[in-house]
Amino acid sequence: MIQRFLLRDLEMALEDAPAVVMLGPRQVGKTTLAHQLTGQPPPVYLDLESEGDRARLQEPELYLEPLEGSLVVLDEIQRMPDLFQSLRGLIDRGRGRGRRTGRFLLLGSASLDLLRQSSESLAGRITQLELTPITGLEAGVEHLDSLWVRGGFPDSLLARDERASTRWRQSFIRTYLERDIPQLGPRIPAETLRRFWTMLAHQQGAVLNAAPIARALGVTGKTVASYLDLMVDLLLLRRLQPWHRNVGKRLVKSPKVYVRDSGLVHSLLGIPDLDGLLGHPIAGMTWEGLVIESLIACVPRDWEPAFYRTSAGAEIDLVLVPPGAAPWAIEVKRSASPRLERGFHSACDDIAPAQRFVVYPGRERFPLPGGAEAIDLVTLCGILRAQAAGGH
Repeated sequence: MIQRFLLRDLEMALEDAPAVVMLGPRQVGKTTLAHQLTGQPPPVYLDLESEGDRARLQEPELYLEPLEGSLVVLDEIQRMPDLFQSLRGLIDRGRGRGRRTGRFLLLGSASLDLLRQSSESLAGRITQLELTPITGLEAGVEHLDSLWVRGGFPDSLLARDERASTRWRQSFIRTYLERDIPQLGPRIPAETLRRFWTMLAHQQGAVLNAAPIARALGVTGKTVASYLDLMVDLLLLRRLQPWHRNVGKRLVKSPKVYVRDSGLVHSLLGIPDLDGLLGHPIAGMTWEGLVIESLIACVPRDWEPAFYRTSAGAEIDLVLVPPGAAPWAIEVKRSASPRLERGFHSACDDIAPAQRFVVYPGRERFPLPGGAEAIDLVTLCGILRAQAAGGH
């Protein structure tokens, strides 16, 4: 069992708010984490994909009000979005009787609509968390290669061998395309969406250019944008926005797009194992994606992640911006002897970062020219996690 650091965040959020919504793609471990919560009386768990549990909530206030003394976990909450109004009334009445925190934990697999509905209906009553696939910090230095190849979904990472891991990821992709996405409403042919997903895997970490993707799929640019919105909403793709501060430079304005789990990239591209990955041209970009996802999962929630690129070639892979403070500049290298290009130094001259790090696959920490420091992923994740714990 890999311990998820979000468990402590979840416990603290439930101590502070009447309701917490925890988002994450299917099979990422939300239900497992919820079952690790304890209390007296024990939490009550309802799976809204179960017909029996949905039937219990046909009159939600009648069923839930007697459970005021328990934490109620509602899994796959996007299946019953009308519940939010009922939860609001229950929370407000409970406050009047002295129950102010820890009433409801809502688990969801799709983000944008759910966040909008929960924030509108439960404004001032809800805290939001995201459970990502397992990060570099959680896997540890000794398991980073397995995490890189297999990705961070627990059943894939912890599979008995590479073949079992590959089978799990292939099944995961097929289930999303053939069952989960149609359940959300969009009528998109599964093969079209698979081709779109695979195209983005081939272009992992590239600045989005929708026109050639639209031509290849035989659809409009607007349709490509809707596909992208859907996959971002399902927490399967990351749209990393460019950092736009007035530095007097011509900046790239389109986002970079990453398939958020490296193991899914490798399955979409037919890469079976570490040997196959090390010889593949996508290797550097899937390592970059793993690093970026792990770091963003560890930063304080009020920090802004972005990238920086100018038309003249100045570039920083990841810029982490604390509120009201100078940014951190992070470059990612898949080399045991990382070297920084002139573009990184030029970009640092533009934005004057407070910290400059180069994440590489070694274990030693050492200085580099220009004030940067080479560092391993787990150590930098720990530094950022300490920033989050300290409230900075």
